[in-house]
Amino acid sequence: MRHLPVETAWAPRYVGDELRQVRAAAWEARLAGLRAAVEAGAARQRGDHGTATSQHDLAASYQALHEVYKQRENVFAAVMADRDDWDAATRAQRHLAVAADAELRRRHPDQPYLPLRSAEPVAISDEQRDEIGQLITDPAAAHRTFAERLADRQSLTIPSPDPGYGDLGQAFPPWPRSGRDAILQPPKPEIRPSSQILERAADRDADWEAGQ
Repeated sequence: MRHLPVETAWAPRYVGDELRQVRAAAWEARLAGLRAAVEAGAARQRGDHGTATSQHDLAASYQALHEVYKQRENVFAAVMADRDDWDAATRAQRHLAVAADAELRRRHPDQPYLPLRSAEPVAISDEQRDEIGQLITDPAAAHRTFAERLADRQSLTIPSPDPGYGDLGQAFPPWPRSGRDAILQPPKPEIRPSSQILERAADRDADWEAGQ
């Protein structure tokens, strides 16, 4: 049970909501920039150069905003990729901790055990908002810290009782990722029967017709 706080303490921060929001903002900025560019072209054709200039500047501003949002999107996407790696690296230990807690409560239902809690932050505080700002300004630092922790974990091995042999493998093997197939699958290739099967089927049909 003590493994759960240890395994969750080094989890990369969940930024799925921020990733979704920044993707939507990038899309809206791109559309606004396209609309402003179209308005600038239409004003230029009408000879309204003042409106054309202002719409052109507006389109450039939206384009710059779109690029900023895309940079943030790349940062958040990288953090979520690190979180996927953390999930695969710690899932077995976290599942064991939850199972052990459930078994302990089943065996001792009268004991007032404290709830099993994760060490991950559950709400966005002002401190976490500062972390997001730091994450955006220096994304490599957060990734480097996580990569070093993950590499240290993956390098741990189980020593063999016999000094003459090597280790017994990884101490914390990663959880295998689920390989789910798409719901819609292409049709299976038709398997044509062999000539012998076709001959046997023809003979059977002939015998059946002769018996009619």
